[in-house]
Amino acid sequence: MFLNILAILLNVLWWIIIAQAVMSWLIAFNVINTHNQFVGQLWMVLDRLTEPLYRPFRRIMPDFGGLDLTPMLVLILLIIMQQAVLPYLYQLGVTAGIA
Repeated sequence: MFLNILAILLNVLWWIIIAQAVMSWLIAFNVINTHNQFVGQLWMVLDRLTEPLYRPFRRIMPDFGGLDLTPMLVLILLIIMQQAVLPYLYQLGVTAGIA
């Protein structure tokens, strides 16, 4: 049960990161304007949810100018967790008799 909840949370986090990345592109190309109240609030919420995840990686990643590859790195780590770590943890739970 715990691993199912964790899998759902990782999936939700995946979509939050995708939404934040797409929104950052739309803002960068002036498709949407952050002066709009709804857009500004949505951007603030997405930024507050994702920035704590990005901060440790931004410290170690080189500067690519205007290109931020941090969301892609975090998504790759989420994929690794979903497809390698979670099945391993589930298997450990099955062998221990708790899953």
